[in-house]
Amino acid sequence: MRVDATERDSNGDGVIGRLRGLFAPRSVALVGATDNSQWSVFTHANLRRYSPDVTVHLVHPHHQKVHGEPVHKSMSVIGESVDLAYVMVPTSAVIEVVEEIADVGTRNLVILTAGFEEAGPAGVEMATRLEKLSTSRDLTVLGPNGNGFINVAGGVAAYGLPIAPPLVGGPVGIVLQSGGLAAAVLSGAQVRGVGLSLMVSTGNEALISATDIMRYLIEDEDTKVVAAFLESIRHPEDFRDVAERALRAGKPIVALKAGRSEQGARTALAHTGALAGDDRMIDAAFRQLGVVRVNSLEELLATAGYLGYHPEVKGRRIAAVTPSGGACDLLADRAWSEGLELPEFPAATLTALTEFLPPFSNPHNPLDVTGYVVVDPRLSFEAMRIVAKEAAGNYDMILYATSFPRIAPKDLKPIVDRLDALASARQRIPVPLLLQTSVVSDLPAYAQELFAQRGLYLLNGIELGTRAIGHGARYHERRDRCLAAGSPVSISPAAPLQVPPGAEGVWTEHRARALLEAHGIPMAPAALATSAAEAAELAASYAQPVAMKIASDQVAHKSDIGGVRLEVEPAEAATAFSELAAALAEHRPGSLLAGVLVGPMRREGIELLVGVVTDPDWGKVLSVGLGGIWVEVLDDVSLRLLPVDEVDVAEMLAELRSAALLKGVRGSTPAYIDRLCQVIARIAGLAEGLGSALDTLEVNPLRVDGVDIEVLDALIVWKGGQL
Repeated sequence: MRVDATERDSNGDGVIGRLRGLFAPRSVALVGATDNSQWSVFTHANLRRYSPDVTVHLVHPHHQKVHGEPVHKSMSVIGESVDLAYVMVPTSAVIEVVEEIADVGTRNLVILTAGFEEAGPAGVEMATRLEKLSTSRDLTVLGPNGNGFINVAGGVAAYGLPIAPPLVGGPVGIVLQSGGLAAAVLSGAQVRGVGLSLMVSTGNEALISATDIMRYLIEDEDTKVVAAFLESIRHPEDFRDVAERALRAGKPIVALKAGRSEQGARTALAHTGALAGDDRMIDAAFRQLGVVRVNSLEELLATAGYLGYHPEVKGRRIAAVTPSGGACDLLADRAWSEGLELPEFPAATLTALTEFLPPFSNPHNPLDVTGYVVVDPRLSFEAMRIVAKEAAGNYDMILYATSFPRIAPKDLKPIVDRLDALASARQRIPVPLLLQTSVVSDLPAYAQELFAQRGLYLLNGIELGTRAIGHGARYHERRDRCLAAGSPVSISPAAPLQVPPGAEGVWTEHRARALLEAHGIPMAPAALATSAAEAAELAASYAQPVAMKIASDQVAHKSDIGGVRLEVEPAEAATAFSELAAALAEHRPGSLLAGVLVGPMRREGIELLVGVVTDPDWGKVLSVGLGGIWVEVLDDVSLRLLPVDEVDVAEMLAELRSAALLKGVRGSTPAYIDRLCQVIARIAGLAEGLGSALDTLEVNPLRVDGVDIEVLDALIVWKGGQL
């Protein structure tokens, strides 16, 4: 719902208040109920089974009885108020039915019916009519083309697909921009023991968006973590606000965003625009806002479940206890790839394990208690207790491998005793206890019940489980840093700057230099020569070989037309000037030559690209990567939404595949990282301060040689600028 953010929070009629009413009806009317539709059959069955305290009315103009129950001809003859109308009529009848629903005073609707935006121009027109009608009549509409919702915590299942029992409550709220996937996600949550607070399918989002649902879940006391399947982010400014609220509230958002495949970055004059493609922007925004991005539905459920059931686990240090050496190997590999730590056991722990375990064991972390566990089933549990004694201060968690029979044994007592012992141990040991299987598998119904009764959660498989722990560690580190800085996005925006006179079109290096220098950004020495004689004079003044570059606002990338000469001896500068002028005339006829920039050669150091581009959805975005000729070859770049500070920049540099180059390789001088971060943050601040007047600012390359950091070339594109 596109309402003011303040209204959302402070006004009971705002979006959160409206959604509370939508998701907690005491009476529901199924409008269009019929035995001829499986949608109707499923929705009715779900309400009857999972909503015992909700009155259900069936409405159809041509039936006397549906689903074995009497039917009302219309909403107006029900004779009592109805909290929620669940609409399943044909597309052509939707507008008329919605008007009737509004006339009887029902304000909350779920519209299952399809055939709107997804159906072409006629459907778009129908969607526009529905939106205008709903707005004018003050209706809260979920859909159309959505399956509804399951409020597990509130006991309401206004949902149009089958729900297999049991429907277990828990800490995870789910929102999906998909109808069909909702059933698969629900089933996946059930068989993996992930309890839900609320699941919502948003459909076409005529009024209520996925972002609105996320905002509601952040305020919902029954929800501890938000899981989202997103096909698009329709309102990035709302999403950013919601993500910041979630970070403040300590409710992680775990998101599976479809559309990672290359869609083609928008054309731009600078490399930066091509580097900041749609999916990279999503990555940058999510990372910066503390949203955990995952790559599959399985990872979505595993990560959301872990964060929901283990909010107390924040660190990276793991003590692992398993019954398999192979599992130890896999766990160590996955921990390394996630940046998790497996510190060695303290001396006292090693001594105790050596005395307790079979003599052929080799105690270390992760711990293989050996196959002797078949002979002595309590071997793993007792080893875990030994590890736990010295865990405080050494580990952030204990990861305990467990398993269960796929088919319930006749005698459940051994399994019950084991789970009781683990539940009791979890309360006594000084660090959180995590349970994990070795492979991904469905949790049998009997095991689901046993785990749920004891409040236990099972990480499903080494791969997904370890990845979830890694996601959790990164989330908590981001949140801690942001809260310490006093803001979820770390810093305040830069102060607005005075836009310079003549700020239009494209400014290449010779015009951009003065603006960068005026704002404290170090530039390599260079001067503009407007004649061959002046070029020779300038080159002689440097008393060393020089670099010479065409200065023309019609040429963004000088090297593409042979517009750069390197290692030019002073005696050759006049000739080089003439050759550069000829190259411009040949490759860009009619272009204006402002002159040739002449500066001393720079041979050493690493070249970086630092650019800011204005994204149409997310605003200004900073790109940092390996520059010069390598920017297009290696495509090694890190992005952040503005504003950023020096800590953000340091994180960006560390993310680069080429980060090791900045530390000094084979005798090269290590970069002075603090100084480098200052310069990059200053470039970003300049771009941000120039506001909407600026489209793109690109420094390529920024030369880094120890403490010596300077801009070798720069490009500015003002709003609307083009070649």
